[in-house]
Amino acid sequence: MLYGPELDGDALPAFYEELRRSHGPVAPVTIAPGIAAWLVLGHRELLRLTRDEQDFSHDPRRWTPFREGRVPPESPIMPTVGWRPALLYADGQLHRRMRSAVSAALSRIDGHELRRDVRATAEALIASFASRGEADLVAHYARRLPSQVIIQLLGLDERTGQQLVHAITGVVAANADSVNASRRMNAILLSLIAEKRRTPGCDLTSALLHHPVALSTDEVLHNLVVMFTLGNGTTVDWIATTLRVLLCDPAFRSSLTGGHLTVDDALDLVLWRHPPTQNVPARYATRDLTFGGRHIGAGDMLLLGIAAANQDPEALPPTGSPVIGNRAHLAFGAGPHTCPAQDPARLIARTAIDTIRHHLPDLELSVPESSLAWVKSPWRKSLAALPVRFRPR
Repeated sequence: MLYGPELDGDALPAFYEELRRSHGPVAPVTIAPGIAAWLVLGHRELLRLTRDEQDFSHDPRRWTPFREGRVPPESPIMPTVGWRPALLYADGQLHRRMRSAVSAALSRIDGHELRRDVRATAEALIASFASRGEADLVAHYARRLPSQVIIQLLGLDERTGQQLVHAITGVVAANADSVNASRRMNAILLSLIAEKRRTPGCDLTSALLHHPVALSTDEVLHNLVVMFTLGNGTTVDWIATTLRVLLCDPAFRSSLTGGHLTVDDALDLVLWRHPPTQNVPARYATRDLTFGGRHIGAGDMLLLGIAAANQDPEALPPTGSPVIGNRAHLAFGAGPHTCPAQDPARLIARTAIDTIRHHLPDLELSVPESSLAWVKSPWRKSLAALPVRFRPR
């Protein structure tokens, strides 16, 4: 069962291995009451799933329970798998068309300028708590930094950007207010799109609007939603979990301080062991087939078990641990839908880690490591809090 209060981040790796022992590389799971799916645990199988658009589609309108009206609109799974006119839900030529616009927009980001903006944002956040000598690096740092940077990249002012953050948080919460939150989110983004049509700027929204493939307003709107939700949440978790590794692994921290390892090594270790995105919904079988030793029916949902595939014994060295410098993990996906924003995401995460290590070199946990908790979610590996202390500045 891939939902419910028992989904603890520390328990999930053992859960994946039990599924692997019992079912092999493709395991049956339920993701909501009465909603069945297949969780792909094998590294080799996951590569095929991400690369083969003939047998596995991204379009949730192919999903049998949805087509047959067996998924209620209020189901907690719908905000995650509901169809949108965005690259995440498209195949083939339609996907390539939208991805060309998104990739071109992202390629216009100036790395030097982005690094300066991230550093300035990080320093302002650090200054807001430095005099206290203590902080929660999730709430006060990791959760705030990416959203502030992405807001600037989209071309929003800070006040409107924070309204967007609040609205999107309400949408993904999948609760009674999610419909209203979705309306607020759409209104903010449609207003931004209208403004950038009139007065283009050096931002992602303007780049999407004025790309030669001529995305519609709906396509720009929903690709912005995808870019913000995926880019923000995963980068938050990547930063927070990397800080946890550095605070809790003295040998690794010593190697980093001594120059034997780099911040990128720490970031990659997290992507192997604690990928921010644990499981990705979804692909939908386009025909009946045998896959990973299981009979998959046309219209079945398959989930990408990123964390489980990264720990597949067939993909790891005999020691069972990833080799430093090896980036064969699947944290950014694979195939045509490989994350197009991984370079700016890495730059944001690396700069966030570098900046806080420089300004607060004496950071240490203020609670036992055993008391650190993960947010209960089948999709993300998110630290609930990371309390630290340091000499007040």
